[in-house]
Amino acid sequence: MVRQSAIKTMLLGSALLVMSSQTVLAEKMVTPAPNGIQIPKDYKNWQMIAVSHRTDNQTLRVILGNPIAVKAAKNGNTKPWPDGAILAKIVWKDTDHLLWQAATVPGALIHAEFMMKDSKKFATTEGWGFSRWSGMEQKPYGKDAAFAFECLNCHQPAKANDYVFTRSAQLP
Repeated sequence: MVRQSAIKTMLLGSALLVMSSQTVLAEKMVTPAPNGIQIPKDYKNWQMIAVSHRTDNQTLRVILGNPIAVKAAKNGNTKPWPDGAILAKIVWKDTDHLLWQAATVPGALIHAEFMMKDSKKFATTEGWGFSRWSGMEQKPYGKDAAFAFECLNCHQPAKANDYVFTRSAQLP
């Protein structure tokens, strides 16, 4: 009886070790962006705020928000967005749907990018911290922290919307 219990304990311990190792592998460490921003660990569980399709570069995008951003979007509290709001934009290449040629679906992952609102910490970039990781390998974008000014320059047309292009999707 003691021997069976010891064997069960050993097997359970081995299973937990294997599961723990798989979890560590699944949650690989991602190098921070050049400005020190870390990729938010839980962003894959955030709610959708909007979708977009760019015809200039044939990409599909989903815009997710952390709970602060989702609440702000739902309440129309986005001019300005509140400190602590984080928007995630996940971008894929347009791909033709194999069974429905009139439809496009996400193809290869292009990048995941984030805008983090902290009016004090990111004062030099109008209150937004910008970051991007390319491809499935999640390679940080930018040679140095100055890449954030490239992002801010691109967002100038949306200055009246606190530098955010995203328009919340309305749901019934």
